[in-house]
Amino acid sequence: MTKKKRQWLAAAVLAAAFAMLFAVQAFAAPAAGNVSTAIESTWKSAATQIKTVTNNVIFPIVDCVLVIMLFVKLALLYFDYKKHGEVEFMPAAILFFGLLFSLTAPLYVWTVIGV
Repeated sequence: MTKKKRQWLAAAVLAAAFAMLFAVQAFAAPAAGNVSTAIESTWKSAATQIKTVTNNVIFPIVDCVLVIMLFVKLALLYFDYKKHGEVEFMPAAILFFGLLFSLTAPLYVWTVIGV
């Protein structure tokens, strides 16, 4: 064996020894070892935090983006009307109803999901 291969082998063995030495056993539940109970309890404790973050951060960001897109689309709709004399309401209507949907979503989305 060359010196370089021995160094790599020694480093690998040392890393494996440290991994085994400092590894800690983790159990799902203290007595039974039931994984589903651990997952359910984690979800129940995290669900309220997820709901709070979603209601206070995600939905307002989506609402702001949709409002900006709606106002830009309405401005472009006005300029198209001035230039060509015709109006295309469908994109503005889709943005409006998407905004309406996202504004009212926190009222019912959690009952649909079951949280």
